[in-house]
Amino acid sequence: MAFMVTEAAAEEIKRIMESQKREEGTVVRMGVAGGGCAGLQYALGFDTSFDPKIDTRYEHHGVSIVTRKDFALHLDGAKIDFADGPTGRGFAVDNPNYVSRCPGCGGH
Repeated sequence: MAFMVTEAAAEEIKRIMESQKREEGTVVRMGVAGGGCAGLQYALGFDTSFDPKIDTRYEHHGVSIVTRKDFALHLDGAKIDFADGPTGRGFAVDNPNYVSRCPGCGGH
């Protein structure tokens, strides 16, 4: 089971880490929470801890992403991307396992 980080997302993560002068060994921790009819909600943050008993670690384009093993089950096939365009800039998680089933809210 695995998810991926696009090169654009990895470059933005590295840029942020460098601008914030994050210490060596800093990883990106990904959290997952239930999001109702729109699927799951994701949280990305920096962390310096990794416990192989409860965490899973992924390496993509020179960036380490860590999540709890029980969250990893929900991320198989998902992709973290970064976009910078006329409608805004930010990270997005595309998870084919959780598609919105709510036509009223538009799956936001």
